[in-house]
Amino acid sequence: MSASFHSRWLTALLCTLPILPMAQPPTSALLALVPAQHVTNASHALLLASARAGERIVAVGDHGVVLLSDDSGKSFRQAKAVPVDATLTDVSFVDARQGWAVGHWGTILHTGDAGENWAVQRSDVSTDRPLFAVHFFDAKRGVAVGLWSLVLVTEDGGGHWQTVTMPVPDGAKKADLNLFGLFADNRGRLFATAEKGTLLRSDDLGKTWVYLPTGYAGSFWTGLAGADGSLLAAGLRGSLFRSTDDGRTWTRLNSGSKSSITALANVGKDVFAVGADGLVLRSTDGGASFEATPRGDRLSLTSVVATSGRRPVFFSREGVVADTKP
Repeated sequence: MSASFHSRWLTALLCTLPILPMAQPPTSALLALVPAQHVTNASHALLLASARAGERIVAVGDHGVVLLSDDSGKSFRQAKAVPVDATLTDVSFVDARQGWAVGHWGTILHTGDAGENWAVQRSDVSTDRPLFAVHFFDAKRGVAVGLWSLVLVTEDGGGHWQTVTMPVPDGAKKADLNLFGLFADNRGRLFATAEKGTLLRSDDLGKTWVYLPTGYAGSFWTGLAGADGSLLAAGLRGSLFRSTDDGRTWTRLNSGSKSSITALANVGKDVFAVGADGLVLRSTDGGASFEATPRGDRLSLTSVVATSGRRPVFFSREGVVADTKP
């Protein structure tokens, strides 16, 4: 796949789903990563992912923007120092201080002070092969995934990252699926959401993987494991699937919408899904069924995170969403 085709492909995705940044062919102006700037309108930047660092909420997005909230999402401020202005696509914290973020140019950042200051652990400015998701099991062991079946694992907190050679899916000539999301269950198994209605599962912290076909043909952007062991996968055109047998079989749920679902999150005892066109879905039965309560402003939502008080905070392609009411 050529760089120009890749760029057009991601541009088409951006027209319907704001979760993916546009990959660009390298130019002399892009060969050096520069620090993210502090700007007055940072809270209105495109934000793609969020996580909890203890009581703090951390959100990441366009141009290396990292926002922090210490009052359950009522207000946000920019992190003190982010060494790259590349788009950041996901963030993962293992405790109140240790966290990682990934994004364009294969960038992996680490923070040891709850998101105030970040350092580069990995980047590749020779090829914009973005990373789309990151998950850490503890302060040492983590996994990052991205474009064309890129999978990286670390066992030393990101000091070194090893590339995993992925198996070839049945019926394919090579492993080149785009891996969009990561989530883990309460047994330590890791799942990746991908194209062509595919999920992948790793039982050994990302070192080896098996494919889990769902019978769906579109892309899954996000997934979630429930406390009861059930699995959810969601994505293109309101697709929402559930499995109660470790991913062997899947049932399509009625999302009530054709708008793409970008993120899933456990919020207290409820499950929330958000997406394009102001889509908000809420489940009060562990993800077995959902009720749609779309936003009147049709603001495309990109992420949702639970506060310590078990309320949702939403993020969008236009930044922090002002209200935190479900």
